[in-house]
Amino acid sequence: MAFEIPQGLHPSLLGVAWLLGRWEGTGKGHYPGTADFDFGQQIDFAHNGGDYLHYLSQTFEVDEQGLAVRPLSMETGFWRPKPDGAVEVVMCHPDGYSEVWYGHLTGARIELATDAVVRTASADDYAAGQRLYGNVEGDLLWTLDKAAGGFPLQSYLWARLRRA
Repeated sequence: MAFEIPQGLHPSLLGVAWLLGRWEGTGKGHYPGTADFDFGQQIDFAHNGGDYLHYLSQTFEVDEQGLAVRPLSMETGFWRPKPDGAVEVVMCHPDGYSEVWYGHLTGARIELATDAVVRTASADDYAAGQRLYGNVEGDLLWTLDKAAGGFPLQSYLWARLRRA
């Protein structure tokens, strides 16, 4: 599916315009102390004419046929690209934590690392993360490495999503 720059897009968003729209697909997860798992995902990137993107991700458990069985988690936030290629992202999760991410945009590749993770008293002890997003053959590929539960930063989630 071809992508067109939407009317009214703020000029500072041109470098991340390829993210706009709905993406759907599947991914995998692996982390010490948990069984490997598959998941389905839907990500929406939207704009309202401002100099930021709104981001909403929803993941769900899938059955053997890849159909959604139950919700797993969500995250929402704002992506703020800067003229020098820097990207600032804030995200909030229903599991009781919020993150501030800093990174850099290079073509159709975005690398992010946490600067801050703030947790509620009942949240897991998630401490840090790194993310990579890329447009590969028209698909959105992403990975998440995390440090949590006393484990060092390591691969946790990865997915391939197609424009819906």
